[in-house]
Amino acid sequence: MTSSRAAWIFRGRSSASGESAFASGASPGSMPSRGAAGRPAFPPDVIVAVKALACELPTRCGVPLGQWSRAELQRAGLAQGLVAEISGTTIWRWLSAAAIRPWRRRSWLFPRAPAFAVKAARILDLYERRWEGRPLRATEYVLSADEKTSIQARIRCHPTQPPGPERPGRIEHEYDRGGAWAYHAAWDVHRAKLFGACAPASGIVPFDRLVSQVMSQEPYRSATRVFWVVDNGSSHRGERALARLQAVWPTLVLVHTPVHASWLNQIEIYFSIVQRKVLTPNDFTSLADVEDRLLRFQAHYEAIARPFEWRFTRYDLVALLARLEERELPLPLAA
Repeated sequence: MTSSRAAWIFRGRSSASGESAFASGASPGSMPSRGAAGRPAFPPDVIVAVKALACELPTRCGVPLGQWSRAELQRAGLAQGLVAEISGTTIWRWLSAAAIRPWRRRSWLFPRAPAFAVKAARILDLYERRWEGRPLRATEYVLSADEKTSIQARIRCHPTQPPGPERPGRIEHEYDRGGAWAYHAAWDVHRAKLFGACAPASGIVPFDRLVSQVMSQEPYRSATRVFWVVDNGSSHRGERALARLQAVWPTLVLVHTPVHASWLNQIEIYFSIVQRKVLTPNDFTSLADVEDRLLRFQAHYEAIARPFEWRFTRYDLVALLARLEERELPLPLAA
């Protein structure tokens, strides 16, 4: 990478047709000489050009791909005449050194909910035990609740085999459908306590049953206030849901996340743990087996759980929204 231009040697190879190897469009300056270790030495401008190519969407380069792979970058570099020859290993080494991974993706969603900052900030304040600028009392609690729907019981056609020496575990591809549960759960944000139950479907009745399961026991029954962080699902949406629940539990306060902001709801972290540790692979003997495993894992996890280390505060939110505004990204149209 630090070799001088003088180290670059014109190596005119002949093809089967008798033409020079550079007839494909690669310039003589892109042919590398060999370094002391026998590894080709490329000038910095070639390295920069390959990295720039990796940072482009393939379709904008006229390549019908959804994303780059190392082999496809190698082909594109040769086709565009950036180099006359290069190995995929060399490209991988350059990209790895620059932490460029064009084969990886992260999805994002631009905040479009009305009063997004206000709604998100009050949830972040609750996680820091504040509400409307005041610290929460010791007799006030914060719970995060939601439902994980369509948890299937996939009954494999042949028994799953455990792993062995030099052999991974094996699971049958085909399965019979044994039904599905909706798993309703609530997480005490500061006490690391879990509550949950399975129901045939989501809806008002199973959600109210979960609320009753929590609010009928101490310390929530005698609490000053119990804040429930929920999304905008039909079973707990809007003022009507708040009025319905407060008619039974006057100390309950519903706090709704902004639309498309489930990342603000800590119960989603627990659901991701359930997905990895309980439901992957999905291999059950019956629908009752699914319920049994979910509830037993709930007790198992609660015994070792600690409050999640939530570090994103309202100040981080303000900084994030300011960065998005500086980028002047166009607002997506509402559905």
